[in-house]
Order: sequence, then structure tokens, then C-alpha cells
Amino acid sequence: MNPRPADVSARPVDDYRDSIEQLLRPLAARTVETVAVPSALGRQSAEDVRSPIELPVFRNSAMDGYAVRAESVLVAPVTLPLAGVVAAGAAGRAPLPRGAAMKVMTGAPIPPGADCVIPVEDTRAGADGTVTVERGRSAGEFVREPGTDVRTGDLLVRAGTRLAPRHVAALAAVGLSAVAVFRAVRGAVITTGDELVAAGKTLRPGQIYNSNGVALAAALAANGVEVVSVAHSTDDPARFRALLSAATENADVVFTSGGVSKGDFEVVKDVLEPMGGRFGSVAMQPGGPQGLTVVDGVPVLSFPGNPVSTMVSFEVFARPILRHLAGLPTVDTYELPLVNAVPRSPEGKRQFLRGRLVRGQPGASTGQPRAVEVVSGPGSHLVAAMAKADVLIEVPAEVTALPAGELVRVWLL
Repeated sequence: MNPRPADVSARPVDDYRDSIEQLLRPLAARTVETVAVPSALGRQSAEDVRSPIELPVFRNSAMDGYAVRAESVLVAPVTLPLAGVVAAGAAGRAPLPRGAAMKVMTGAPIPPGADCVIPVEDTRAGADGTVTVERGRSAGEFVREPGTDVRTGDLLVRAGTRLAPRHVAALAAVGLSAVAVFRAVRGAVITTGDELVAAGKTLRPGQIYNSNGVALAAALAANGVEVVSVAHSTDDPARFRALLSAATENADVVFTSGGVSKGDFEVVKDVLEPMGGRFGSVAMQPGGPQGLTVVDGVPVLSFPGNPVSTMVSFEVFARPILRHLAGLPTVDTYELPLVNAVPRSPEGKRQFLRGRLVRGQPGASTGQPRAVEVVSGPGSHLVAAMAKADVLIEVPAEVTALPAGELVRVWLL
């Protein structure tokens, strides 16, 4: 028997978000798999990773130049005989004769007996197999000693770290070919509605292009979720049931859009309510109609079908917990003054307006945010206008209007 989520009817935003987080938080206990280091980018490490070796592995040159004994160049300029050349990757370690120099490349082993490197810029090569050192150096200069980067057993990556290029580079540098990671949260998307058609097709009267499937899949991927399927259902319940069954077999969480309100063709609500789903209103605009169900142990989050409602619902309810599960940083929020007034906001509903940060000096696109401006109306269909926004502007439920200059909370998109 599936657990029955609490009733969502007329619930406060924070209360409903808490319910979703409680359902999704167990996904943190995902299985562990081993992947090749080059494929580990963006994955979350499942255990502490320690270095099996020390780096550098051997004394090597930090510069192209000449390995010498510091005592030989105390008085510069000085001309020394050239005793050989050591390339990066060279296996031989012939000792440096006293009072001589060896030419070394960056990363090449330091010959025994040498204790510093003279950069090539500070030298003048002679035609007779000598080199003149124009500037002396102290012992240790431009010499990389073993273990100065990392020692055997040192911690490289902590468990739970989302692996960035710098982490992957460190793992490869110590010779690790594979790493244990958590399996990514797997998400499926099902959009609904007879009126929706795929981009690229010719619209018939009454039809619109399906943006929700593309948008939700992109939002999931951007927040650390592996998208396992994106499907579209007509308003036929049998079709929706079939797609839902396939989605719950392969996904840890399913997102649906449309079919959750109070109309005559609410296929998501009609199918999921008898399965224990709870549908009702959350005190917000846009995105009021919401549904929450558990099907065969898989949470199903059902968002309204208007494109802006769908995306705002994802940002408010799903994005924070999904980022937490993926080891991503939390979403930044600011308090900033409004450039333009909000003449009215529905009483009793938390409104999320689309806004754009105003940065630096007037007209600048960089620098710290200094204000925020509303970029579109409150309509839940204004998806093209949302592309101009980089934040959501939050208007509290008890506020019915805001003057220009008022401080508001904004969420980075």
C-alpha cells in the first residue's frame, strides 16, 4: 500500500514544500556505483577519497632552465660547463658534476646533486657547451619537492562532494581510474493535454506547442537529476496510466504538468486521486493547483499546466531539495529594492513575479545587484516574458501592493 500524502488543499507554500521535501529526502540513500574518473564529472562522491601516492612523485623542475648547485652561482654572472640535458619523462638520473649545470625542462627530474633551477630567462647559452648564469638563486628555488602537493593517505575529496573539473583532475593526477559515486536521482516527466503538440509541427486551430516537457527536463538536468524519460499524454486516462506505469518503473521521482485543476478533462487528477493522490490549492500565484501522490513507492509531483505555473512550481517546491540531493549549493536569495511598484497582489496568496536584477551602475550588466525590476505581468501563460527574467520576486501573502523602493525577497533562477 502506498503512503498517503497529507492534504494539500489551501495549504501555505512553506508547508507544502516541507511535504515534498519529506517525500524526496529518502532519495539521499541511493545506491553506490563505480564510474570511470573521466565520466565522474557532476556526480556526487559516495565516500572519502584519499591519495594512494604523493605528489609530486619525485623532485622535478618548476621551470625550463638549468639545474645547478646553489653554491656554484653565489657570484653571478658565472659561466658553467653544460653536463647534459634532462627532458620531462626522462628515466635516467645521472648526477650533476660539481661546478656544472644541466639543462632541464619543466617537470623533468632534478639530477642528484642539484638543489635549484635557474630559469632560462636568467641565462645565456654559449656556443662552446657552456651556459652563463646572469642571476644566482638560492637552494630550493624552482624545485618541486616530493609530497609538497599531497602526501600518501591525504584526503583528496570528501564524501558527498559534487565532482567538479578540479576534483576530476586531482583524482586523475594520483592515478585513480575509477571512483565510487551515488547514483544520480532519476526523474521522469509526463506532460498532458490534447492541445499540446511537439515543436516543429504545424499548429492546428486550438493547439499550442509543448514547452513544459522541454522546460522540466532542462530544469531537472540543471539541478543534478538524470532525466530518464520525457513523455506526453493525451487526455485519455488509459494513455496516462500507461505512461505513468513506465515512468515509475525507471524513475525515483515523476513530474507531471497539467490536468490538476477543476475542469472536465483533468486526466492527472482523475487517475491519481483514486490511487491516494491529494489535489487542491496552495496559497500562491501562479501555481495554485497542485497534486502529490506516491505510486508504487515513487513520489509523483503534479504541477499545473500553464507554462509559467509549471516552472514557478518547480523553482519553489522541487529545486531546493533536488539541489540538496545532488550536492549542489543552495539557491541564492537577496533582499533588494523594487524599481517599479506592484500595484496589486492577491490577498492570502504568496505571489511570485518574474523579475530582472539591476546591477552596478545604471545600464550595467555586471556587478553586485542593487535593485530588481518586474519584467512581466502575473499571468501564468507569459512564458516568453519569463525568458527575460533572472529572478523570482516574492510578494508575501498578507501584502496586497508594494511601492517602488520597497525591499523584496528575490530568488535567483
